Amino acid sequence: MIERYRFETSRKVINNPKVVSFSWLKCQKMYDVRRLLKEQLLKRFLEMKGNIYSDLIRVFYTNLKFEGNNLVSHVKGVDMEITHEVWAAVTGLKYAGLRINKGIIGVVENFNKIQYYKSCLKNPHAQVRTCSVGGLKLNERLLALFVSNHFVLTEEDLVYIYCIMNKVKINWIHIIKEHMHKSMRLSDYHYPYAI
Repeated sequence: MIERYRFETSRKVINNPKVVSFSWLKCQKMYDVRRLLKEQLLKRFLEMKGNIYSDLIRVFYTNLKFEGNNLVSHVKGVDMEITHEVWAAVTGLKYAGLRINKGIIGVVENFNKIQYYKSCLKNPHAQVRTCSVGGLKLNERLLALFVSNHFVLTEEDLVYIYCIMNKVKINWIHIIKEHMHKSMRLSDYHYPYAI
């Protein structure tokens, strides 16, 4: 484990948490985005903020294992098991809803990436070369900032936006665990969820 930490984990970038102030959304009269995120039960999760201890986060990921539906790790002599009940208690998220994975996007019937992207544009008749965040309508653009870390949206990102806009419940715990697992497998993938 020490070798893994020294040569792999200690060098990885940790993403800064995305924090959303729901009172700010209300003050800015962004009622639709506020309501859509609340309907996904994301309010408590998105308003979480606190100190970030990068060394402890890296140790957590170095020791992280997936055992069944739970995450298990060991940091500074403390064994941790993150169950669905722990997720609910800490973040307010429930293990329920649509589980979206890369390559398993067909669960949203008849989803067409380009067609949906064009429907989200301020100018739906614009030529599309890439699905960039830049030309999106305001609500979709704000949601894109939440669901993606990239300027160009993937099909998966667009499915998230589609589901949020159409009030389809997403299994956010599943999505978070997938991102955590991906960050462990891929050397160029940053560590998410620092809080």
